[in-house]
Amino acid sequence: MKLPKVPYLIAIDGPAGSGKGTIAKLISDKLNLNYLDSGAIYRVIALGAIANNIPSDQVLKLISLVGTINMKFEGGDVLLNKEIITDKIRTSEISKFSSEIAVHSRLRDEILNLQRSFNQGNGLVAEGRDMTTVVFPNADLKVYLDASPHERANRRYKQLKLKGNNVNILSLTSEIEARDKRDKERKASPLKIADEAKVLNTDDLTIGQTVDKILTFII
Repeated sequence: MKLPKVPYLIAIDGPAGSGKGTIAKLISDKLNLNYLDSGAIYRVIALGAIANNIPSDQVLKLISLVGTINMKFEGGDVLLNKEIITDKIRTSEISKFSSEIAVHSRLRDEILNLQRSFNQGNGLVAEGRDMTTVVFPNADLKVYLDASPHERANRRYKQLKLKGNNVNILSLTSEIEARDKRDKERKASPLKIADEAKVLNTDDLTIGQTVDKILTFII
């Protein structure tokens, strides 16, 4: 598929479990664009904080961890200082902690340059909570992916079970609803739909259908 211009920037927002990561990665591969999972940055900070016994409300100590981040996305993996940490940052504990620290405006401001540094070469597909509204407000295409809490919990349940985790669907649903509340009600860069965003509900769409639909927005 030929892009209308190069570099080309696609920003995708949406709640946890809406499929942003999978969809954004597939689109970046199809269009030969760089990829940014912005949530992985918060997860890496969470990983470091937990390892160093830093509470989620200690903003200055959390900010000190930002300088230690040297991240890359290769294939389906997240690399930190050349170490594959994909599974380490996908636990329920990390998900909860990263959501808690994402409310800090000073921390969010601190990582803006890191996030924007991924927009190079042919362009970027960036996904997160405030990609369309704060990090890349001038994106060429803005998409808001959505899905019901039940559907998102069900997807997460299947992912975790495949990895051998002992999980409960009701607990996952509660966690997702709690995270939605934090993301939408936080003062710092709350999750919301940008005025120019194309809204797409993925409850009844396959991964392939979702990718195809977003690609039609580019034409």
